[in-house]
Amino acid sequence: MTTQAPKGDYRALTPEEERVIVHKGTELPFSGEYDDHFAAGVYACRRCGAMLYRSHDKFRSHCGWPAFDDEMPDAVKRAPDADGRRTEIICANCGAHLGHVFVGEHLTAKNTRHCVNSVSLAFVPEAQVKYGRAIFAAGCFWGVEHWFQQQPGVIATTAGYTGGTKESPTYEDVCTHATGHAEAVEVLYDPVRASFEQLAKLFFEIHDPTQADGQGPDLGDQYRSAIFYVDEEQRQIAERLIAELKDRGLNVATQLSPAGRFWPAEDYHQGFFMKKGGAPSCHVRTRLW
Repeated sequence: MTTQAPKGDYRALTPEEERVIVHKGTELPFSGEYDDHFAAGVYACRRCGAMLYRSHDKFRSHCGWPAFDDEMPDAVKRAPDADGRRTEIICANCGAHLGHVFVGEHLTAKNTRHCVNSVSLAFVPEAQVKYGRAIFAAGCFWGVEHWFQQQPGVIATTAGYTGGTKESPTYEDVCTHATGHAEAVEVLYDPVRASFEQLAKLFFEIHDPTQADGQGPDLGDQYRSAIFYVDEEQRQIAERLIAELKDRGLNVATQLSPAGRFWPAEDYHQGFFMKKGGAPSCHVRTRLW
């Protein structure tokens, strides 16, 4: 028997789940199903299904509740607790109460402990985790990756090469214009918090989709505007968005191609602006929707 009807795609809650998730209660220590649980996978929000924590960020804190020293990017929000002393953590997607976060305990190298109620979580085994995947090319992959890293719901990004014929291409290979590869970014995302359409709209807004074989001063086929769709649904969404832009008078040059082998770029290309700091001057967002 449940006490709360689903809201949108939210699942119905049992009385105990509602007590903790909605009314910010706390389960008894050492009573939760995930306190001593360390299988490989992802811990999602029990109410909305958004991905919150990876199993490799879970550690034994001996506090009586599941403990994590990191969360999925932007998946968890912090807020002052009503008691005026602690910091509450909630699901960024639906606002479900998760527990509290503590820093300065020196239990792990990250010096952070997310103390989470098991009843607020739903474990998904690694083999059953379903990430969304998208591949975009929009000029220099440094700037493209930077923008997708800012998008809520994006779990991970990888700069790399795709669309050509050469096996295991290097940056120097791609710069010869003889490989057919484009500089691209592979995006893994949580389908609960982000959609391919949202990501595709961001793609069109962070570069000039009317410029063929280049972006700004970066000229050459490796800098072309392209979407490498992984399924028919992505192709149809991309075609619809291109049609919308053309109806507005934009002569869109973006190429649509089925996704092939994606080759990760060299380590020094990965997360370039995250490591360097600052923001790209070659990719500036212009709102189109």
